[in-house]
Amino acid sequence: MLNDVYNRRILELAGNIPRLGRLHDPDASATAHSRLCGSTVTVDIKVDGDTVVDFGHVVKACALGQASSSIMASHVVGATADELRTLRETVRRMLKENGPPPDGRWADVAVLEPVRDYKARHASTLLTFDAVVSALDQIAAARGSGAA
Repeated sequence: MLNDVYNRRILELAGNIPRLGRLHDPDASATAHSRLCGSTVTVDIKVDGDTVVDFGHVVKACALGQASSSIMASHVVGATADELRTLRETVRRMLKENGPPPDGRWADVAVLEPVRDYKARHASTLLTFDAVVSALDQIAAARGSGAA
């Protein structure tokens, strides 16, 4: 039922998004947009080596896009590029292939599990994960390597 998706925890996350705003001098920026619902997330990332040291974002999304962005912003600093790429794939599998949610520092993502039953909501839920990986890909490309 749609009420399972828009539960109290999702609404709390959506209403309390940390790290809002753009970074002054990011190493990379990326925007992800859902054509289906019109949601947009723009992220700015600063890295040291392959570890995220600063993060900012602008979130113009539904409650699900806001909640996933809130989770990302709460845990992204200190994460490595490989960890974030794996996270995006884990969340994609969780939604689209009935995979398990991530664990460890990303265990909060489990609150998004009910979204798997609503395919029209997958894109907005994945926006922040896609934008972060896109920014990391830009950094990797600028360095001339396959990984940031």
